[in-house]
Amino acid sequence: MTTVFDVKPDAFIRLLSSKLKDYSEIDPPGWAAFVKTGVHKERLPQNPDWWHVRAAAILRTLYRDGPVGVERLRTKYGGRKDVGTKPPHFVKGSGSIQRKICQQLEAAGLVEKTDRDGRILSPKGRSLLDRCAESVTAG
Repeated sequence: MTTVFDVKPDAFIRLLSSKLKDYSEIDPPGWAAFVKTGVHKERLPQNPDWWHVRAAAILRTLYRDGPVGVERLRTKYGGRKDVGTKPPHFVKGSGSIQRKICQQLEAAGLVEKTDRDGRILSPKGRSLLDRCAESVTAG
């Protein structure tokens, strides 16, 4: 059986993000069209479907590394901030984006909260990711 570990991440995330569009619970809020994904970014995301792509990437992270909390996701999606003439410094990404996506994934039944460790994949979420991995290798 093919798992997420066996497929290329870019093809997997592309397929999974298209499947996440079918879930009515996973929908970008109104403000998502106007925000940067962190203070280290200079521009808005260029991809109009960036919300679903980020949700797919978070699901893949939960499959690989779970349980994962919002702070670890902020660190993952952080980057180097240009601070003028000084050397660049690392800053974390937006916590609101990661939190809202995790809440939407919970509402869709793909993610569950643990007591203290963060979020993990539910059996429904794990089967969705396994089916997507099978589809990537098949076609």
